[in-house]
Amino acid sequence: MLWAATVAAVLAATPTFVTRGDVTPEAELRREADSAWRALEARYVAEAGTAPAKAPGTILLERGTALAPERNAQGRPGRVELRQNAPGVLDERLRVALRHELAHQFLWWACPQASEDRLFHEAFSVAVSGELEAWRDSPYQSLTRAASEVASAPAVDTPRARRALARLLNESVGFPKALSRRLRQCQDGGRWVAPLTIDELAGVEVRAAAPTTVVLSRHSGEVLLSEGDVRRALPYGSTLKPFVYAAAAEHPVLKPRAGVQEWACGPGLPAKVDARTALLRSCNGYFMDWAATGTAPRAFGAWGPVLQAVGLTGTPTDMADAIGLRSTLALSPWGMAQAYRLLAEARPAVVALMGDNAARGTLSELPASKALAGVATKTGTVRDAASRPQFGWIAAVDADLVLVAVRPGKMPRHFAQEIPELLFRARRQAGLEAARVQVLGLMPARDVEAQCPGAGFAVDGGTPRAAPTEWTRLEGLASGGAAVCLGAPWRVRFPKLPEGRDYAGVFTWSPPPPYRPPPGVPTTPSAMKARRGSDFVFRTTRLQYTAGVVVAEDVTLKGEARVALARVIAHNERHSRHPGRAVCDTTHCQAFRGTVRVQRDEAKAVGLPPLKWDEWLLFSQGGQEPWREVRPRVDVEGLVGRSLVSLRFESGRARYILTRTEGDSTFESAGSLPCDLLRSGLKLPSCPRTASFDGAGIVFEGRGRGHGEGLDVEAAKESRLGSDAILEQAYGRNRPTH
Repeated sequence: MLWAATVAAVLAATPTFVTRGDVTPEAELRREADSAWRALEARYVAEAGTAPAKAPGTILLERGTALAPERNAQGRPGRVELRQNAPGVLDERLRVALRHELAHQFLWWACPQASEDRLFHEAFSVAVSGELEAWRDSPYQSLTRAASEVASAPAVDTPRARRALARLLNESVGFPKALSRRLRQCQDGGRWVAPLTIDELAGVEVRAAAPTTVVLSRHSGEVLLSEGDVRRALPYGSTLKPFVYAAAAEHPVLKPRAGVQEWACGPGLPAKVDARTALLRSCNGYFMDWAATGTAPRAFGAWGPVLQAVGLTGTPTDMADAIGLRSTLALSPWGMAQAYRLLAEARPAVVALMGDNAARGTLSELPASKALAGVATKTGTVRDAASRPQFGWIAAVDADLVLVAVRPGKMPRHFAQEIPELLFRARRQAGLEAARVQVLGLMPARDVEAQCPGAGFAVDGGTPRAAPTEWTRLEGLASGGAAVCLGAPWRVRFPKLPEGRDYAGVFTWSPPPPYRPPPGVPTTPSAMKARRGSDFVFRTTRLQYTAGVVVAEDVTLKGEARVALARVIAHNERHSRHPGRAVCDTTHCQAFRGTVRVQRDEAKAVGLPPLKWDEWLLFSQGGQEPWREVRPRVDVEGLVGRSLVSLRFESGRARYILTRTEGDSTFESAGSLPCDLLRSGLKLPSCPRTASFDGAGIVFEGRGRGHGEGLDVEAAKESRLGSDAILEQAYGRNRPTH
């Protein structure tokens, strides 16, 4: 309300505009001048915070004559010259000229102390007159060249200088910050200490930034290392060129233009440059000339929504914006890392191309180049008007990590040696490699829904498409490729779990081959589903997977017993019970119900040396708690055969005798099957010790939980041994496996 009242007071103080009939139509011209003045006053209040101290007088609008330059070489206070090409026509060219000249008049009235600051006067007039858009459509000009043009014509009174000034002003998003600061000085009423400089006008405020680093897991998406203000959006230089490349279906081969600054892409540039070379050498000229052909993707194509979702501050209007030649747009290091994580998932070939950067791209022939071999990298530099580096960017992707580093005032080649060191630091946390698990196979795929609390994307043939914000069938998200949630874990639900649970990682759709159970294996619907596997494959880190299984199997475990179980779980992930497929998430393999907060014991376990056994290792809850269960005889015979007359257990097997009658003769046949198959088929707490017949039922008795083989978790809880001794005791001589 206070701002509105101030503006209202100012708007009542507009000057009187006078015409003499030499510019027409007079009434319309005066109305246009009045409207333009009110807009100037509103802009001043918005930027300076309050209204000017005094009201203006009369301003004469007259036909242009050869007046001698005075004050700012743009007319004189109280008089505006207008050159009207068509008498009686108030066209757009004349309107722009009127607004430009009135801006000078306004500054002479509101900021008399800046009357001799020609660059400030002209910059303000160009910024508020509506000229910027027209200049923006002119051929691209580098910031350095624009600064040189303005410096060579300090009065900014030539078309070339005005175009260069517009280039400097277009470096800002919104009203130029440098002009806002100067307008506040106007209102202060003090002495104009120093005129506006080119560097000030085009500055990127590098001194306000600190070194920034962020490292993500490619698999789980979790932030593994964060230093500095990783959420602060900054101009990004050339680091988004891979997204322009990825957005195009075809890439031209172009001829470099000699003597053009944007084509200065290192020595030995080929006579014809393809897109791969242009990307590795970061050739601005290639991308600009590609855009000139009309075949380049606009606004990052399909990748535009991805970059917007992770914080890109606007939509690029042309290629110069997209590839960072103008610093009009910004993105945070965190957002950059998220975008590269999705790029690595959707377009692995593009990331593989970036893997040559240390060999023949912008980071070649450095002491750090050898250490960066195989790491996909992209550099970017943001420069000021004097071509000094304001920000250096390096984005790096390897098999498990995404890293983005920003260093104020440095070229990327000057801090490239930090990248291997930062990747090594991030890897101090063990278990960051990928783990894959078949999930959610016990329920129909159509019943599984997912929601991304961050920015969700489904990759379809290498192209990202935004996932709905509401709950959506996971099958639809993953059927065309990877389903990735940027900035958060997926939330997954199904009818029996309406509240859902977290899955920090990537889903893909991968139906298993038809399953035919071998003789003696239970064929209940649940058992068949578990042994078939799942259509969904989930990828996360080995550490996250291990922690999730530990919690699902026994959340109460602590200390060395928890470490021991975690080591077995991590080992088994690499020895799946589904040949050629990932491990499953049911008790057929080892239970997994989503990702959880990692505890110190799991982190310790995955950092220890691999176990020496090269097989699947069994474990069970174990213990000595007695139990007694009754199962229908018909269910038991469904597993072992009809006419069961004897059932006993020894050495991990269920041994049985069946009878059959042929004519007057009765025959007996003996057989056996793994006890765990009987246990799981009948859903018994553990492998029974005894079985007794009781009419239509069979009574089973036993102790503990699980199959009773391998690692006994309850016994491990009671043990005072270290994890190595616990595991040696469980698997040392007669290691139970599948």
